[in-house]
Amino acid sequence: MAIIERPAPTASVSLRAPVTPAQSMGIVRRPVTSTGWKSWVFTVDHKKIGIMYGVFAMFFFIVGGVEALLIRLQLATPDGKILSADLYNQMFTMHATTMIFLFAMPMAAAFANYFLPLQLGARDVAFPRLNALGLWLLVAGGLILNASWFLGGAADGGWFMYSPNSGPVFSPSNGVDFWTLGVQIAGFGSLIGSINLIVTILNMRAPGMTLMKMPVFCWMILVVQFLLVFSLPVITVALVLLTFQRSFGATFFDVAQGADPLLWQHLFWIFGHPEVYVLILPAFGIISEVLPTFSRKPLFGYPFVVFSGASIGLVGFGVWSHHMFATGLGPISVAAFSIATMAIAIPTGVKIFNWTLTMWGGKIWYSTAMKFAIGLIVLFTIGGLSGVTHAVAPSDTQQTDTYYIVAHFHYVLFGGMVFGLFSGFYYWWPKVFGKMLNEKLGGWNFWLMVIGMNMTFGPMHILGLQGQPRRMYVWTEARAGEGFFNFGFWNRVASFGSLILAIGVLLFLINVVHTTRKGKPAPLDPWDARTLEWITTSPPKEHNFDRIPVVHHLDDFFHRKYQEDATTGAMVQIATGEQLVRDEEANADAHIHLPSPSYWPIAIAIGVGTLGMGVVYGVPIMIVGVLIILGSSFGFVLEPSVADDIDYDPPMSGGQETKELAPLG
Repeated sequence: MAIIERPAPTASVSLRAPVTPAQSMGIVRRPVTSTGWKSWVFTVDHKKIGIMYGVFAMFFFIVGGVEALLIRLQLATPDGKILSADLYNQMFTMHATTMIFLFAMPMAAAFANYFLPLQLGARDVAFPRLNALGLWLLVAGGLILNASWFLGGAADGGWFMYSPNSGPVFSPSNGVDFWTLGVQIAGFGSLIGSINLIVTILNMRAPGMTLMKMPVFCWMILVVQFLLVFSLPVITVALVLLTFQRSFGATFFDVAQGADPLLWQHLFWIFGHPEVYVLILPAFGIISEVLPTFSRKPLFGYPFVVFSGASIGLVGFGVWSHHMFATGLGPISVAAFSIATMAIAIPTGVKIFNWTLTMWGGKIWYSTAMKFAIGLIVLFTIGGLSGVTHAVAPSDTQQTDTYYIVAHFHYVLFGGMVFGLFSGFYYWWPKVFGKMLNEKLGGWNFWLMVIGMNMTFGPMHILGLQGQPRRMYVWTEARAGEGFFNFGFWNRVASFGSLILAIGVLLFLINVVHTTRKGKPAPLDPWDARTLEWITTSPPKEHNFDRIPVVHHLDDFFHRKYQEDATTGAMVQIATGEQLVRDEEANADAHIHLPSPSYWPIAIAIGVGTLGMGVVYGVPIMIVGVLIILGSSFGFVLEPSVADDIDYDPPMSGGQETKELAPLG
């Protein structure tokens, strides 16, 4: 860790800027590498890493959205000519893969990396360099996944990549090879990140912050990290087996050699169903912070929300085979997984009950963040109700591989996860960038996304119940049916809705550009918030807190601003958020410990990416990749304790220059 010591004062130092109270307490500038592109590429600051996760994820959200629009344009007219059958298979495969692995998971990681230490009252994560390594492995995996578009064609077996369709006989191009390697590398990054965040939550909470005084967002992130730790190794095994079958002649899923292709389905869905909760629980955590803030009430039933989230994570490992009811598992297995699927609806219902009662009787402020949070509750409930029908095996068998399934998981993941993330964007944007997103544009953004989302995915329930297969690339007017259940009519409605949805997302991007260029500076506590991330400046300083907070209550920041009146029992304001922030600055810690930049994480990621490309293109490239990994890992482990090659600004508060020590984790 880099140690910035409190300098000895001297009268002979020429200062570049006025001395603030915090600087007079010994907080000096970071080295000059804290600006420019190197400050991002080599950073180990959890906030910059969080922002880079977010930019990466938003880029691929746009990519995945374009892929979805091409799919809907293909199905907007009979005998669509936009995509060929093969290109359509590639498009829906990469759309789902991109949205899950390159948007949803990285965006959740963006929120977790940025806000977890701030909500915990910590100055950084437990292992800063490992944190950076996780990011760059994700970038390497994403680049390899999408390189397939330019190197012979993308994967075409669906995001679930069922065997034998994913084998060399039915997918002879390199697309599936890129897919398996890209997902593996991105998965390694997620696994590294999950271990880092678990250690951060368990070991780096502020003094006085017990687990039951921890914000719900932190709890949901903790549950997600345990889900990743236990599920990612399973999909990694499956991907390694598939890689060896395709690249080295193994026969793990080859029926002709006596193998059982259902092995792939079991391995995939043991990961794939907990993955649903990996995606949705961070959104649950976000709105569990937003709803109390804009309802002017504490979260109703905090312990129930926490333990229902943990229950969802636990039971989520016992429902994977409801994805496999059509494979002939047998009545006992089907009955067991049907019961488990029904059971998991209980803790989810508990959360909806608690969120609703949080708003009940509150003085609701219908900000854009609040609108998206309420939208999540409504849309996720619709998706949850359609999901319960999958617990009924005869019904599920009829729905399997129809558009009813597409409608269900988009209501859950888009109506749930994406709306939760957008709620977080509007809630925390002033904290991250110091400016307020435009609320008027935000309102249009919300309503267009609500209308577009329901127009796109609502009709798919009808299409699915009428039997339209989920991977049908073309339909004809002659076979579209008649009346209310006409395939053509509802496909046109869905395609038109997707355009409205895209315009809604575009408005968000316009809002971001407008705010960046002309946005007004945000107040330090614009929402009268409740949790510790608001007790520091906006954006936060590199060291997060001028002094480590001591926690006495759940929602400790709120209780520092408000005190219960002994006579009336009402909460009376005794301080403003800005006053608390200024008080922290005036009483800063004398010694601030910060992590130092490191280029070894990106070097290791380059080596891993090179190794992956070598699996596709030959042993010599693999050898180069291995050598880069070994050399970079050697440097990573033996990085010197003092970074002598870094230039420093003169200390802002006078005295001797101080050295930055390289991080130990």
